[in-house]
Amino acid sequence: MQHLNFPEYSFRIKSTEKIFYIFDVIRKKYVVLTPEEWVRQHVVHYLIYTKKFRQSFINIEKAFKINGIKKRYDIVVYNPDGSIYLLVECKQPSVAITQDVFDQIARYNLELNAKFLLVTNGLQHIYCKLDLKNEKYLFLPDIPTNF
Repeated sequence: MQHLNFPEYSFRIKSTEKIFYIFDVIRKKYVVLTPEEWVRQHVVHYLIYTKKFRQSFINIEKAFKINGIKKRYDIVVYNPDGSIYLLVECKQPSVAITQDVFDQIARYNLELNAKFLLVTNGLQHIYCKLDLKNEKYLFLPDIPTNF
């Protein structure tokens, strides 16, 4: 798989009949290793092993509804009180981080109300915080880890 703009992590990968799988430490199972999943697993490892978020506060690929339409987020990190601290949107490395991608996570966040957002394709990472008072996003160099 392609080298990404994250620290080096050790992954458990297996293959069966030309299909590769990667072990997801959050879902506690092997999942098909697609380019987007490669990015998602790097983000998960980054959150756990670099940023030191508690694994029990991280959730992956859960469905929710926006105006009655079923959507699925990539990753969320919860606060101890159950509110969402961080919402992450992962794209495969070949997908550019465009305004459309950012609009997607912003729409999701209207429903989920995360304090921080991360959009990444594994090569480029965009971190931001919602400034509710001024109704704008503040772009950040990284995600703070203090709740």
